[in-house]
Amino acid sequence: MANIIYIDDAPADTAMMQSFLRSAGHSMTAYHSSVGVEEKVQAEQPTLILLDIVMPERNGYEVLRALRRNGLTKDIPVVLVSSKGEETDIRWGLRQGAVAYVTKPFTADDVLGALEGHL
Repeated sequence: MANIIYIDDAPADTAMMQSFLRSAGHSMTAYHSSVGVEEKVQAEQPTLILLDIVMPERNGYEVLRALRRNGLTKDIPVVLVSSKGEETDIRWGLRQGAVAYVTKPFTADDVLGALEGHL
């Protein structure tokens, strides 16, 4: 069982993600804003982070880069979850330090497949 943090401003996506993860035996903490999330991640030290890219305050790329610069969070695997599904978006996300990329709308298989090898 993994402790996963999901950061996304969309309540419907959060509810669906929680259903998928709990059915697979994982626990999930959700944050609906990217503001101040680095401190929460540092304090909680999750097994993995699922991170939306398109958010109003700060985008997921900014959060990911901040997590990678912090010595206490730099090794936590981050899977990007986004409606931005072009090949260039995926390559950019992986180049920023994500270990995988899931495109919205997602299925349980998409999410759980992206987690394989990173938990």
